[in-house]
Amino acid sequence: MGEFAEKLEAKPLFFQRAYLGSLLPNYVKSGNLGKYYQTLTDFNFLMAKIQHPDFGLQALIDDFDFVDDSEALTHPEYNSEKVKSLNFIQAVLWISADILTLDKTQLAEQLLGHLLHFNIPAIQGMAEVAKQWKAAPWLRPLTSCLTPPGRGLLRTLNNHISSVKAVAVTADGKRAISGSRDKTLKVWDLTTGKEQFTLNGHSDSVNAVAVTADGKRAISGSRDKTLKVWDLTTGKEQFTLNGHTSSVNAVAVTADGKRAISGSRDKTLKVWDLTTGKEQFTLNGHSDSVNAVAVTADGKRAISGSRDKTLKVWDLTTGKEQFTLNGHSDSVNAVAVTADGKRAISGSHDNTLKVWDLTTGKEQFTLNGHTSWVNAVAVTADGKRAISGSDDNTLKVWDLTTGKEQFTLNGHTSWVNAVAVTADGKRAISGSHDNTLKVWDLTTGKEQFTLNGHTSWVNAVAVTADGKRAISGSDDNTLKVWDLTTGKEQFTLNGHTCSVNAVAVTADGKRAISGSRDNTLKVWDLTTGKEQFTLSHTSWVIKAVAVTADGKRAISGSHDNTLKVWDLTTGKEQFTLNGHSDSVNAVAVTADGKRAISGSIDKTLKVWDLTTGKEQFTLNGHSDWVYAVAVTADGKRAVSGSRDNTLKVWDLTSGNLIATFTGESQISCCAIAPDRVTIVAGDESGRVYFLRLEGMEALT
Repeated sequence: MGEFAEKLEAKPLFFQRAYLGSLLPNYVKSGNLGKYYQTLTDFNFLMAKIQHPDFGLQALIDDFDFVDDSEALTHPEYNSEKVKSLNFIQAVLWISADILTLDKTQLAEQLLGHLLHFNIPAIQGMAEVAKQWKAAPWLRPLTSCLTPPGRGLLRTLNNHISSVKAVAVTADGKRAISGSRDKTLKVWDLTTGKEQFTLNGHSDSVNAVAVTADGKRAISGSRDKTLKVWDLTTGKEQFTLNGHTSSVNAVAVTADGKRAISGSRDKTLKVWDLTTGKEQFTLNGHSDSVNAVAVTADGKRAISGSRDKTLKVWDLTTGKEQFTLNGHSDSVNAVAVTADGKRAISGSHDNTLKVWDLTTGKEQFTLNGHTSWVNAVAVTADGKRAISGSDDNTLKVWDLTTGKEQFTLNGHTSWVNAVAVTADGKRAISGSHDNTLKVWDLTTGKEQFTLNGHTSWVNAVAVTADGKRAISGSDDNTLKVWDLTTGKEQFTLNGHTCSVNAVAVTADGKRAISGSRDNTLKVWDLTTGKEQFTLSHTSWVIKAVAVTADGKRAISGSHDNTLKVWDLTTGKEQFTLNGHSDSVNAVAVTADGKRAISGSIDKTLKVWDLTTGKEQFTLNGHSDWVYAVAVTADGKRAVSGSRDNTLKVWDLTSGNLIATFTGESQISCCAIAPDRVTIVAGDESGRVYFLRLEGMEALT
C-alpha cells in the first residue's frame, strides 16, 4: 500500500475520512497551493484515496477541480508546467476510470503506462514512487506503452454485452444514450461514467438513436425496421414509427423536437412528424444503404452517411441534395453535426472518425483510436467533445480541440500477431499484420531493426536458443529463417499450401515445426532448409504449436477444439487432449516437458499433464477469447493475452490469478524473458508492451 497509506490505515477510520476529505480544501482555503500541488502529485496519496471505502476514484478526480488553471497560474508557487502536470494526472484517471473502478491495484501501471512519455520533474518523481509500489503483484510498464493524455481520448464506458451501434448525447452534455446489438439502449451519466438505466423493447439490434433538445425523449432505429420514441424521464416507450422496408440504420431529430429523419438499408431517408407519428416525405440519392444521419440546429439541413462511402448534405425545405463529402475509404456508419452547423463528424468502417467543414465541404482532420469499426458518434452542445461507439464494444470520448494532434506509435503499423524473446533475455522479436518483423532491445524497449521479406501478414515467430536466428510464419504460405546478427533473410521454407499460423523450434536449433491453415504440421531441417515430414491433424486448421525441450514431442492446437501430442521421432500422434469447447488458439509447454498450457476461444486456459494426457485444471478469468500463452522457464507461472485487452499472470501450482494488466487493444501475443519477470506482449493496434512483474513479495 505504501508508507503513506500504511500510516494512514493505522489511524481510526474517522481520522482517515476527515484527513482525506479535508486536506486539499484546507490547502486551497489557506492559499497553500504549493502543498495542494505536492499532494496531488504524491502517488501514495492517490493510492490511499482511491482505495479508501469512503472516497474512491470519482472523489480523487474531483480533487483536481478545487483550483482552476487560470487561478493557479496567478499564484507565485505555480507555473504552466505544474498546471500541465495536474491536468495530465487527472486525465489519466478519467481515461482509466473503467479499469480502476474494477481493479484499484492497476493505478500504478495506468499512471506509468500513460505518463512515462512526459519528461516533467513532478511526473517523473511520482513515477519513481509508483515503481516501488509492492502491496500486490502488478505488471509495471517499462516504456510509455499507453496513449498519453492530451491526445483526444477522455474516458471509456463499459456495460453493453455486444457491439455499440449508436450513441447520442443530451444538450446539457450530462447524459449519453447508447444503442447496441444486444437490442437495448442504455442511458449514461457522463459526469460519473455510470449507467442510469436500460431501455428495452426492440426485437433486434438497435442501430441508431437521437435525443430531443430538451433531453426528455429519445428516438431509436432498429434492424427490426421500426423506430421507437422513448420517454427519458420514465424510461418507457411512447410509440413506434413504421414505414421503412428494411433495417433502420440512422435517426436524427430537429431542434424543436417536431421532426425526425431516419436512414435505412432501403437506401432512403424518411422525414417523420413526431406529433402525429406520420411520414412527411422521402429523400432519395444514395446508391447503397443509408447508415447515418444528422440534422443542423436550425432544422434546415440533414447530413447522411452511406455504405457508398460518402456523406450527403440535404436541404430539408426542398428535399434536394446540396453536395457530397468524399474521404472515407469504407462505409460511413455514423455522423453528428456541431450546434453551430459548421462542422460534421463522421465515423466509418475504416476505424476512423473525420471532422468536416460544412461550409467548404472539406475534411479538417481525422481521429484515430478505435480498433474496430466506428458505428456511432455524437457531439456535445459546445462542440468540444465527441462520443463514439465501436465494434470494439467500447465508447470513447474525444476532445475535439486536440483533434489535429496525432500520436504516432513507435513500432508496427498494424496488429502484432507474434512475439518471441531470445534465451539471453536481451532481445525480443515481433511479427505483424504489416508484413514485417521487428527486433527490439529488451533493456531499452527500442527497436533495433526491421526484417522485411514476407508478402503478407506475419502470424508466428520463434527464435533459436543461441539467439542467432528467428523463424517466422506468414499468410504468404511460407516460413523464413532470419539471421539476427545481420538482419538478413537466410532462406525460405516452402511447402504449406495455405497460411502458416504457428511455428516452434527445437532447443538444439536444428528443426522447426510449423502449423498451417492447410490442416498440417511440417517438420523442417534448419540446416538444409528441407521438409523432413508432414503431420496431418485431420481436416482442421492448426492454430498453435509448441515443442518439448528435448525435441522429442510437439503439441499442436486446432480449430477442432483439441490439442494433439506428436512423437517427432516417428511422426505419429501419441494422444489427443480434449476439454476445450472452442478453437485452441495458443499452446506453451513447460521446460521439463511434463505440462502444456493452452488458450482457447472459449475464454479459458487449461493445464494438461503430458504424461497421462489428462487435464489438471482450468484457468478462468478472461472475459473474451484467449489469443496467447507463455510459460516461465521454471514452469511455475503462465502469462496469457486476450481479446478482452488484458494480459494475465497465473500461478501454475495453485491455479490462482496473480496479476492483470489492461492495455488499449486486444492482446494478441506474449512472451516471457528468462528472468521470469520481464514480459513482452503485442496488441491489435501495433503496440509492443514491455512489462515487469512486481510486488511478488506481497504473496509471501
